[in-house]
Amino acid sequence: MSFSGEVKQELERVLPGARHCQLAELAAILHFGCRIEKDIDGNLEIVLQSENESVSRKYFTLLKKTFIIGTGAEKVLQALKVFDGEEQIRELGDEVNPILMKNACCKRAFLRGAFLSVGSMSDPQKSYHIEFVCDVEKQAQQIRDAVNSFDLEAKIVKRKKYYVVYLKEGAGLVDLLNIMGAHLSLMSLENLRIEKEMRNSINRKVNCETANITKTVNAANKQIEDIQWLEKHYGLSNLPDNLREMAKIRLAYRESSLQELGGYLNPPVGKSGVNHRLRKLSELAEQIRVKGGEEK
Repeated sequence: MSFSGEVKQELERVLPGARHCQLAELAAILHFGCRIEKDIDGNLEIVLQSENESVSRKYFTLLKKTFIIGTGAEKVLQALKVFDGEEQIRELGDEVNPILMKNACCKRAFLRGAFLSVGSMSDPQKSYHIEFVCDVEKQAQQIRDAVNSFDLEAKIVKRKKYYVVYLKEGAGLVDLLNIMGAHLSLMSLENLRIEKEMRNSINRKVNCETANITKTVNAANKQIEDIQWLEKHYGLSNLPDNLREMAKIRLAYRESSLQELGGYLNPPVGKSGVNHRLRKLSELAEQIRVKGGEEK
């Protein structure tokens, strides 16, 4: 099962205790996943359109907890502020009546119902992304505003004929899962984030060390190349004593670090002293090349 499916299964089991929160969540499922029809006798019917089993089970569970068994569709629609009892039915494409979302707890329930109906989440091992896909811009705006009322930064983008509310930043996804009540999924996401950050940190260190090793090896090869050129075209015997000793040590210990090379000198010299002498040798080799017309 996908991570998104696991989140929905968890949200299916989250049941709000207060009736006003139950109505808010039920209203979200109604607006995002149902349609209203009339039967052959002219009575109103609510038809659940979603094929997701988590949505279906949550919808009927909320109906049972919120209404007396046998309550007609008219009474349900009245409670959800869709049908006012005077044959006036608000379009389900409109936003959920704001009266049902006055409290923060009701907004949480609304977002839970919205995610069950039109939400999805990418595999956090690949990317951090959560979205709600709406047919109507008003609905997308209502979801965005509900999310952002909790100090998050959801945005809307139009994708073909749909309006998509999305969050991308990892911490924001964690907060939204917490807001909706998906605490187990939240912990799984946090663990994956920690593992991913550790892997990235290790990779950065390895890459940095590899780059440093490559740089050191290239520098050593250049030093040896310059010393060999001096040996052939100038003669190491013509070098000052300290540079001649340094040149011989560098040729003898080609894979040693600067610090190790300094220990072979008599008397021993520190890393900066070794680096200074090797730089002098390279500068001398370059000067002689220039004088000899080898500079290109």
